[in-house]
Amino acid sequence: MLDYPVDMGGYASPQTPDDPMVLFMLRAPTKYGLPPRDQYRAGRWELFGTPFETIERNVRQQLADMLAGAEFDPAREIAAITVNRWSHGYAYEYNKSLWEHWPEGQRPIDLAKKPFGRIAIANSDSSGEAFTDTAIDEGYRAVGDILNIS
Repeated sequence: MLDYPVDMGGYASPQTPDDPMVLFMLRAPTKYGLPPRDQYRAGRWELFGTPFETIERNVRQQLADMLAGAEFDPAREIAAITVNRWSHGYAYEYNKSLWEHWPEGQRPIDLAKKPFGRIAIANSDSSGEAFTDTAIDEGYRAVGDILNIS
């Protein structure tokens, strides 16, 4: 997809199809047929095990294939590729309504984020949701956990 239009300072987002623009591409690898938790785990390992060169080559090839009829030449048209290898995008989200039933406070994330002395765990994985706001909330919680220890 086209990236969100941003106009800030001296930068103006593309105004016509002829202007340079940022594309946003996403791939979330999983292993079809496995239980959800194992799919996430397999996806993380695939992501960590794929060299950046391979990801870049695949992006170039995919764009070349998609835009072949428009005389698109990746070597000429692509100025840069940025790859964000976000393993936290695979934070496991529990689904109580379908297949996971944990006693209150006994999910693995609940147990793992309990403070240990002056150590507290905070990130999106400790919330069980792969979102920036939950990672921030978990950071706030972890600091509070430590400050409340006497």
